[in-house]
Amino acid sequence: MNARSFPVFNSLILSLTTAVVFVSPEVAAASDLEEVVITATLRPQSALTLAASTTVIDSTTLREAGVQHLQDVLPLVPNLNWASGTSRPRYFQLRGIGENDQWQGAPNPSVGFLIDGMDFSGIGMPATLIDLGQVEVLRGPQGTTLGANALAGLINLRTRSPTVEETLRLEVTVGDFGVGALGFVAGGALSEARDSAFRLVAQGFRGEGSRQNITLGRDDTNGFDERTLRWRSRHELSSRWQADVSVLAVNLDNGFDAFATDNSRVTRSDDPGRDRQRSRGASITLQHVGDDVEFRSLTGVVEADITYSFDGDWAADPDYDFTSRFLRNRRSLSQDFRWARETAAFDLVTGLYAQRLTEDNDQLDLYGGEIYRALVSDYEADSFAGYASAGRSLGSRWRANAGVRIERRAARYRDTDGSDLSPAEIMMGGNASIEYRPDDRRMAYLAVARGYKAGGFNIGVIVPADRREFDAELLHSIEVGYKFDELSRGLRYDLALFYMWRRAQQVSTSAQLDPGDPLSFIYLTDNAARGANFGVEGSLLMTLSESWSIGATLGLLRTRFEKYVVADRDLSGRGQAHAPNYQMSMSVEYRNPAGWFGRLDAQRVAAFYFSDSHDQRSRPYSLVNLRAGYERGSWRIDGWMRNALDQNYAMRGFFFGNEPPDYPDKLYVQLADPRSMGVSIVWQVR
Repeated sequence: MNARSFPVFNSLILSLTTAVVFVSPEVAAASDLEEVVITATLRPQSALTLAASTTVIDSTTLREAGVQHLQDVLPLVPNLNWASGTSRPRYFQLRGIGENDQWQGAPNPSVGFLIDGMDFSGIGMPATLIDLGQVEVLRGPQGTTLGANALAGLINLRTRSPTVEETLRLEVTVGDFGVGALGFVAGGALSEARDSAFRLVAQGFRGEGSRQNITLGRDDTNGFDERTLRWRSRHELSSRWQADVSVLAVNLDNGFDAFATDNSRVTRSDDPGRDRQRSRGASITLQHVGDDVEFRSLTGVVEADITYSFDGDWAADPDYDFTSRFLRNRRSLSQDFRWARETAAFDLVTGLYAQRLTEDNDQLDLYGGEIYRALVSDYEADSFAGYASAGRSLGSRWRANAGVRIERRAARYRDTDGSDLSPAEIMMGGNASIEYRPDDRRMAYLAVARGYKAGGFNIGVIVPADRREFDAELLHSIEVGYKFDELSRGLRYDLALFYMWRRAQQVSTSAQLDPGDPLSFIYLTDNAARGANFGVEGSLLMTLSESWSIGATLGLLRTRFEKYVVADRDLSGRGQAHAPNYQMSMSVEYRNPAGWFGRLDAQRVAAFYFSDSHDQRSRPYSLVNLRAGYERGSWRIDGWMRNALDQNYAMRGFFFGNEPPDYPDKLYVQLADPRSMGVSIVWQVR
């Protein structure tokens, strides 16, 4: 890492380090922090008492550091990356583990993604920020908590909880690149008895995007049209029974015209693509608190209609015309029954889980307006699991925990190429940890865990028979960490070191069979013998005074394949895709009692491999985001600037031949958005 390559970032590091060293306890005590509670675990618990590396972004930070979508705040999470190729993030990597796409075959995510208990793993686009309450990221295998969908970890989104106090809020945002948004939030009591409450959220967001299509003379072919509607209500059914209902309808109808042959933001596509996801979901949580046992039932329903299309040739030549379109319909129904008992020295959680997931796919490739390739498939999978987790105090300072989950998945896949597959398997994961708590401010822990991910199959008539199926992957992890949280002093920090080894590691690769056909890729998932991922992650939050606070995160990561040869390439010892060696962020926040406020966020990300199919890499980049404004009474106005340094950096890259007549292999990248700015106005009555 060359220090001279990012002097702005070095200056921030020096300033924040100086502040950390010289701040006095008396000054820090001027403002308290709030306790952080993790809800994505088997039982809600304080982040300080959880023996795992986690990041929690609260509602205030989501509002101050973001504008519209979860992707705005992802740089605040160490060792979290995401693969673009879409208009909004769908494919995440935690500690270097995760998918880059889903072009063909069955859904098989490595990173769980939940919104109010609804399972959007692999299709996490409907993560709009308006009125979002909390984002929780749990890194490392969550084999006991979520099973096969959380091999690498879990991203859990919680919307704001309803309260009986009347709430009414209007939000207006305008910005360059045609950005305009109007949002509405209302809430309050549902009955005169004030024992039930609701929260209703609605928003429309539009933007033209940062691309210019000179073939069509348009500036909106990579634009945004996003609409959010959410309802959440709490119902006190009796003194012991409570119900929480959450419903969402989120339509993202965005353009996808992100690539150009010269790797610029000026495109030449004559048939620009779409990236649309129409999401519907509902969850009902029933909770009963008894004298000895607490019972919880969580039912989740999700339906998502996805349209993804692109211009395969990017208008490189008028006589060379390829387009590709994918239609996907995902439906899932999940049910989780959970029983918990807790005493002063011992606690136990047991549960049963079931899910039915179906997905229909329709792929259509056209050449010169004629059908070149068509594939229709349907997939269904039934998963059943039983799990248990127990913890026991070992004196006043020590505690031990252990958990196990056994899951059976049976799937069925059929397509018009003649594939008819019915794999079934039983998988097991779990965790164990030992904690040392010398007082109520500090905890050190040692944790081991085992996660798993189901096996699957490759599709297509040209896939060799011996490479048709691939095995389940197992991930073993060992982690040691330390946490400190003193709310009264306004100081919180944590540090974790981890080592993970992967057995039968699933690796997604591709190859172009015909140099003259950019759509002649075949996509294969293989099993590498082994892989290793290890590193460090930490965070710091400190209140310096009544007006000033700082925050910082750091993620260091090393990944490698072990004994893996695919085609004519030996990847042994090479790093894994979308796994940067370092990610760091720093923030400075100012809030004056008179109503003025401001926030600066700076991030630095190392280079990473775009794919396991080639050795092309991104370049390191730095980002700075700014926000400042004034708040008084019911009104708030602020101005924001994203990518203030106007950095050019790539979010995704492909290496193949796409330009006639010789079709030389070349790296094509999807650039991130340039500098953008806007103004937001909020009026609220509470």
